[in-house]
Amino acid sequence: MGAVLEVKYFNTFWLKKMKTVVDANPQPTAPYANVPSAYNSDTTFDWYEEESRIRGGYNNLSVDFGVKAYLVEDNPIQQHRISTLIYSGLFNSRTGINNTNQFSVGTDITKSADPANGSIQKLYSEDTNLIIFQENKVSRALIDKDAIYSAEGSAAITSSPLVIGQIVAYAGEYGISTNPESFAVYGFRKYFTDKARGCVLRLSRDGITEISSYGMHDFFRDELASLSVNKIVGAWDNHTKNYSLSIQTASSYKTVSFDESVLGWTSFSSYKPSYAFSLNNLFYTFNTGKLFQHYLGNYARFYGITAGSSVTLVLNSNPSVVKVFETINYEGSNHWELTSMFGSSGDFTLPIGDYQAQTSLAGLEGALFSNNFKKKENKFFANVINNSPATAGEVVFGNSMTGIKGFFATVKMEITALKQFDTSSVKKELFSVASNVVESSY
Repeated sequence: MGAVLEVKYFNTFWLKKMKTVVDANPQPTAPYANVPSAYNSDTTFDWYEEESRIRGGYNNLSVDFGVKAYLVEDNPIQQHRISTLIYSGLFNSRTGINNTNQFSVGTDITKSADPANGSIQKLYSEDTNLIIFQENKVSRALIDKDAIYSAEGSAAITSSPLVIGQIVAYAGEYGISTNPESFAVYGFRKYFTDKARGCVLRLSRDGITEISSYGMHDFFRDELASLSVNKIVGAWDNHTKNYSLSIQTASSYKTVSFDESVLGWTSFSSYKPSYAFSLNNLFYTFNTGKLFQHYLGNYARFYGITAGSSVTLVLNSNPSVVKVFETINYEGSNHWELTSMFGSSGDFTLPIGDYQAQTSLAGLEGALFSNNFKKKENKFFANVINNSPATAGEVVFGNSMTGIKGFFATVKMEITALKQFDTSSVKKELFSVASNVVESSY
């Protein structure tokens, strides 16, 4: 038995099929050359919706076509405000209030820094202050309160709370450029670099200080000015209490450490971190996607590779007098070698090997005449053998004479990677380096 269903309304959809034919190139060859021309080309079919009316009536409401993912606005209203902060509603974990997804246009929820100082690169919250790092300026703003200044200049807290108060710039034309990864903090000190000005900075209670000027001004000026620098990784090493900074290019890197106790840059390191941080007095770095812990007992060994260690220093006693540097001696551990020693006159020495202990009489005789350090009373001594070519008027030159001339001498002491690897669990210390000198004249 049939049934009759009453339809209260219906919708109409009229579709039109459009065919677009594009000539094929190249034309098909046998056995497809005789196919109909409609298939002897690149053919596409598109469906277009001509009408979609509710209830099918004339000029009735149209069915929505849905979201258009690539809608082009003739008059776009979006703005890219590189120096403006925006904040949402409140979050209170105790009461369960979470309005972090609410940005009410009826309230003032933005705060703008001076756009002339570039984009905001880094934000750091410290107690009741928000520190704002722009490309060319560092500023601070009060959080959750506002301050007004009386006629005497003292600050008074108003009763109307503001999420972000007045923005006040620190003295000095410094910023963080576009390297927020150089930022590190320990206690009340913040460290960062300003690549555009070629300096490394510390923000503390006394304001901004240019710590790159502590004996390393030329180095950082030249390194940071390089256009090939693509990353500057900074971190606080909680194990040694140093600020570690790695300036990296695509093909090279230089990692240095700053020590607050001596107000100086103490050493270069042989590791290249992609990211670094401290946790519970332990120092960690990432390299090639892996996490490494430092200071586990193997000295000068980073990421599974042992590197050599070297110290370069200048012997410059009585600098206004021409001297002959006759000997070289040092206090410290074994395995240190003299890699090079240059006088200001251009004279240079033969390298001097590390101390070799001898037990037999024949070995003792060989040790006396070998070009190695000799040990006496826990100090290591060696003669400086000249290795310079003859100059005009010289009768005796080269390794026939002892010592090198100059106002000062540049000395490089080194432990090779091979000897470092043999005893990598033993600390290699170098306390002092000295030379026996006599006055001379040209």
